Amino acid sequence: MDPGWDHVEAGETESHGEVFYLPIPGEASNKREQEKLSGVVKSVHRKLRRKYREVGDFDKIWREHVEDEQMLCEYALAMKNLADNHWSVSCEGEGRIEWCRSVCQEYFLDGGMKRMLDKDEKSAAYSAGPSESSPGARAHGSVFSAEARKMRLLDVGSCFNPFLKFDEFLTVGIDIVPAVETVYKCDFLNLQLQRPLQLAGGAVEAFLRQLHNPIDALPGQLFHVVVFSLLLSYFPSPYQRWICCKKAHELLQLHGLLLIITPDSSHQNRHALMMRSWRVAVESLGFKRYKYVKYSPMHLIAFRKVSLTTTSDLVSRNYPEMLYIPQDFNSNEEEDLTDAQAPPRSEFEDEQMAWGFTELPDAPYDSDSGESQSGSLPGFQELEDPILLQS
Repeated sequence: MDPGWDHVEAGETESHGEVFYLPIPGEASNKREQEKLSGVVKSVHRKLRRKYREVGDFDKIWREHVEDEQMLCEYALAMKNLADNHWSVSCEGEGRIEWCRSVCQEYFLDGGMKRMLDKDEKSAAYSAGPSESSPGARAHGSVFSAEARKMRLLDVGSCFNPFLKFDEFLTVGIDIVPAVETVYKCDFLNLQLQRPLQLAGGAVEAFLRQLHNPIDALPGQLFHVVVFSLLLSYFPSPYQRWICCKKAHELLQLHGLLLIITPDSSHQNRHALMMRSWRVAVESLGFKRYKYVKYSPMHLIAFRKVSLTTTSDLVSRNYPEMLYIPQDFNSNEEEDLTDAQAPPRSEFEDEQMAWGFTELPDAPYDSDSGESQSGSLPGFQELEDPILLQS
């Protein structure tokens, strides 16, 4: 929005004269359409969270949710319209996709994975001591070899398959209700996992090109990349988010990447505890954080798979509950307060922010490479719904 509108709406005046601002009809119409589409999406999220608080059985709630095809079709069309006609205008809709692409290129094609494997070997040798020989971190070879002509990417909750336009990816987009024909219908929470394929890279690509719609099962260790873009906050239960991350681990080849993008329009360190909690939970599955960036409306995190197996007692140790989002703690009454200004920070949040400044550097820290990255995207307001921060 033009800065001048902030003064008009707030009733402020400037001393050098009276200035009138007239709305541009096209912009007003575009804003009304955006608000209407956002309302469709937000109502779906609120309904899911409300049912989960009232019923508590996330399996039952999810079954009913995926059976409501009319509602899901409206949701899919609204999301595609927002992405095509509103988020893309601000460039942020493309920004998260481009970030995923650049991380994959740097890791698989420009030596990032080799540097991480060298670092793993040095760490293992240091831990083992000079008298012992440590097993090589490359025992399983490179996840992306000359046989694999493209990076095999699974985009979960794809909606409109944004990665399809990039030639370096062989993309499989899945969604409970696809918005375009190139996306497969698939309920990722209930996806069945099969034994890994014993095929060369070219044969695996041929297998992926011949998938049938809908997808009910996939072999394990099939992909180089799994993307959760604005996905995890869709689910009302931390345990559902946990299931998604666990399945991503099983679907990835060793040393593959899990890319998580989750909305957060707060300042950089307000939810530092939450991001630390997410990191611990995801790394417990056999990942290690590779990159982390905080833009003003979202967190972007890359994890690399460093272990083929996961520990069996993670649920009993409460790791799933660590994948929480702020909306998990809202009451139904708070959910009904829409488009309200964010409340002032509580004393606990002030303490959390102070702790966050000791936990994180001035810019988000890349734990693997030692690099820091930060970003600031102007023009975004904090909304109560996590998926719609860009709108």
